[in-house]
Amino acid sequence: MKKALKRRIFLKSAILGVGAGFTGIKTGFASSDLFQNKEIRIGLVGLSVHSAAFSQILNDPAKKEDLNGCKMVALYHPKGNPDVDFTPEQLAGYEADVKKMGVKMVSSMKEMLDMVDAVMIETNDGRPHMDEVLPAIKAGKPVFVDKPVAQNLAEVIKIYDLAKKSGVPIFSSSALRYVDNATKINKDDVLSAFTFSPAALEKSHTDLFWYGIHGVELLYTVMGSGCREVMQVQHTDSDDLVTGFWDKNRVGTFRGIRSGKRSFGGTVFTNNDIITLDTFTGYRSLVVNVVEFFKTKKAPVSPEETIEIYAFMEAAQESKNKGGVKVSIDKVLANARNSIK
Repeated sequence: MKKALKRRIFLKSAILGVGAGFTGIKTGFASSDLFQNKEIRIGLVGLSVHSAAFSQILNDPAKKEDLNGCKMVALYHPKGNPDVDFTPEQLAGYEADVKKMGVKMVSSMKEMLDMVDAVMIETNDGRPHMDEVLPAIKAGKPVFVDKPVAQNLAEVIKIYDLAKKSGVPIFSSSALRYVDNATKINKDDVLSAFTFSPAALEKSHTDLFWYGIHGVELLYTVMGSGCREVMQVQHTDSDDLVTGFWDKNRVGTFRGIRSGKRSFGGTVFTNNDIITLDTFTGYRSLVVNVVEFFKTKKAPVSPEETIEIYAFMEAAQESKNKGGVKVSIDKVLANARNSIK
């Protein structure tokens, strides 16, 4: 098994924690007139830890009301890239888990799209995501794209621009955004924050895109958008340390961990308190928010914030390459847009 994948596989334990005190949020779905009296059929693209876990959560016959109205019905698994693909044994295990939940395996994207109302892109590799998103957008299906959205910032922007031009709702988020007490923090009251997460690297992707996205998304959950400059303070074989400088003199720091104990967490400093962020206990709250997105067609996280998150990570890469200088997010965004043909 590839080294990077060994670091990823520990998340499978999160499947076991799906119901452990993780009840999600109230969404008020009943007030929506979209898809009223109709169960939304969801199609999955790609076999992974997430596709198995999400199927188990959403097709659980004992699921609670906040997950009602959506069901996984089909999964199409395209050919992967051998440098980051899961082992045949892992893929067989994910497929068995998905099939147990009544999800049909299909042989083409077209067959899947004909069966569903919405799509979740769950391939672990960001490189094929444009090719996988494009048919869903052309079919007018709302689409959730799991992290990383793409392998670099320019491709992330291309995917979001395509969705906007086509008028198709799109949403992407790490499950770490929905760590319970993080969602309850008033961003306007935050002075600074520090988050950490595993940060395995994959040479085909911008460094933090592959796994550091989890801790960076958590940082943005409490800080909000508005970061102006980014500086990669440290880069070693064991970890990365990245500092972002926000508006109103706020500072956010992310530490990516590649050796030793690898876990998720952080500390938030507000005007009146110091808050330790809750631990990650499962994917359920993310799935609740995906369900809400499919019902309302409104992304819980704006495209602008998601693109800024990826610009933060791209700026960290540029800062590392330049010896730790401050890098402007606006310039990184402009350079990425200028590179798009």
